[in-house]
Amino acid sequence: MKKVLIVEDDVEIIHLLEIHLKDLGCQVLSATRGDLGLKKAIDEHPDLIILDVMLPEMDGIEICQKIRANNVTSPIMMLTARSEEIDKVLGLEVGADDYLTKPFSVREFIARVKAIFRRQKMQVKEPVSEKNGKLMHFDSLSIDIELRKVIMDGKKIELSPKEFELLVLLSSNPGKSYDRTKLLNMIWGYDFHGYEHTVNSHINRLRSKIEPDMGNPKFILTTWGVGYKFNEELMKI
Repeated sequence: MKKVLIVEDDVEIIHLLEIHLKDLGCQVLSATRGDLGLKKAIDEHPDLIILDVMLPEMDGIEICQKIRANNVTSPIMMLTARSEEIDKVLGLEVGADDYLTKPFSVREFIARVKAIFRRQKMQVKEPVSEKNGKLMHFDSLSIDIELRKVIMDGKKIELSPKEFELLVLLSSNPGKSYDRTKLLNMIWGYDFHGYEHTVNSHINRLRSKIEPDMGNPKFILTTWGVGYKFNEELMKI
């Protein structure tokens, strides 16, 4: 059973989403204040967090930042008002995985939730890796695709869903450069044209977790004028 946390100050919206999430077989938790939502996100580690931007006590952008700072890797879907374009950009940059603009249809909400759950189950196809295609080693970095586990120098590294997907995509194709628009399309899967800086933010967070020296990256390299690539010189045969 998937555990979903709804952080929203409108109790009618909570009730509506709760009904449909329970129809999907989900266990639903809720909070109507930002500070309480943050505590539940950290304590419960839900499978999905539905997070409104406008909340009392602490807004959704700050909550998202603090969730990621506490190494909670649950997917986050942010709810924004139609006029809050800047909140969509900020939400994605601070670690949200998706957003939905109010007012939204229940059908679209359910489709987005199902898509997030599907992506949690998906495995990257045909990675350039060891014979079983599911475990990759690069110097002190190990990536287990099936278990969604990343090990650095023998210690487990906690990554958000998008950070993990970026790492797997790049490391599965060492030496291949991807521009930011391509990464947006492949990893986020929606039309995020104009949000290319979101990729930079996620790459920087990913680097902060796996790179020994942020000023001189060893694993994820910048291809100047293009985008990013994984260091092909680290491949282990």
